Amino acid sequence: MKRIFTFASVLILSAVVLAGCTRRSYGFNEDYWLSKENGIVVYSDGYCPYYVVETYYGYTIIDAGNGAYTPWEGSMIYGDLSRRGYMDFYNRSEGTIISGRVTDYWLSYGEAQYIIDNLCYTYGRGVEKKAIKKAGLSIKQ
Repeated sequence: MKRIFTFASVLILSAVVLAGCTRRSYGFNEDYWLSKENGIVVYSDGYCPYYVVETYYGYTIIDAGNGAYTPWEGSMIYGDLSRRGYMDFYNRSEGTIISGRVTDYWLSYGEAQYIIDNLCYTYGRGVEKKAIKKAGLSIKQ
């Protein structure tokens, strides 16, 4: 009787442990990201942690943080581009998830250029200022 009880206890315990150690793969759901707002990166500079994304509602300025990854100009970005705060974005051009902090959104071209000039002027490029490209998505020109 004692042997049966011990054997049953070990069997149940091993079944619980092995069932709890199974790998669950939730996978990457690209459809989730593609349902979000999208935009094209129109300004990105290796010396400046800020980059500009042109959306249908205007221009959005994102702070990638010091030393963080900034996407290339022309990259297609998906995520919540019309609200402030720190969040994740999907860079479909490279198939990666990136993080950043939206500082300003729904800006006109002139407003975005003015802000990016003030934010990135001090990041080691001297007096040269770079113009934001226009992708043609924005309603506000």
